[in-house]
Amino acid sequence: MVHNHPSGDPTPSDSDITMTARIAQAADSMGITIHDHLIIGKSRELSFRSEGLL
Repeated sequence: MVHNHPSGDPTPSDSDITMTARIAQAADSMGITIHDHLIIGKSRELSFRSEGLL
């Protein structure tokens, strides 16, 4: 999964974290693996997998 933060700061919001967990749980129940969720900012990106959020 990938989305951008127009503010330029890729720090995930509480909503980003909650939504990702819900999607990953739903996907898992169907045998689908979510490998990562990237948030694209102005000059860097954040990986949920690398941050231990997924």
